[in-house]
Amino acid sequence: MADWLAACGITTVALESTGVYGIPLFELLETRGFEGLLVDPQQVQQSKGRPKSDVHDGQWRQRLHTFGLLAGAFRPPDQVCVLRSSLRQRAM
Repeated sequence: MADWLAACGITTVALESTGVYGIPLFELLETRGFEGLLVDPQQVQQSKGRPKSDVHDGQWRQRLHTFGLLAGAFRPPDQVCVLRSSLRQRAM
């Protein structure tokens, strides 16, 4: 996916932070040189004119990101992320 996005000339990506499932994808895209934003889903849903299907929702998110209307969620430094993952795994 990262190769395809790079071939299309994409430089920034906005992903909804809907749990831990998107974090590996986000980290992969960051290591490949993409500027990424993890966006709170409520921030996208509160925008007026929001479509109601998955395809239209993705296009809507892309439009908001293009206009700079999305703010990234807090993402701790890499060392803190590694520590949190280790502690979470240990607790499980």
